[in-house]
Amino acid sequence: MKPPDWHGLPREAISWHPTIEPDLCIGCGICVLGCGPKVFSFDYETNKSIVIEPIECKAGCVTCANTCPIHAIGFPSLSCLHKMMKEGGVIKHSIKELKKRKNEFGI
Repeated sequence: MKPPDWHGLPREAISWHPTIEPDLCIGCGICVLGCGPKVFSFDYETNKSIVIEPIECKAGCVTCANTCPIHAIGFPSLSCLHKMMKEGGVIKHSIKELKKRKNEFGI
């Protein structure tokens, strides 16, 4: 199933997902157990976490990297994501969506 667009930008166009440094991974599985979108799986032969569904990663989310006790998970820089947001019209799309949903989010 194709992931939904992210504020008007096709998810496939967003280069955002975790990478694991296998030499650093201690196999605690915190990333596997804590990732709601199920980006990770666990390789029981190597006792390491692996990325299996990178496109399911929510753009801008770094929870797994923040909770990895030895910093084995990395992401592209936020500046890369911000550039994609500007070039892809994400900001304009978001503002338009907020106006459309004023009754839902307004005070």
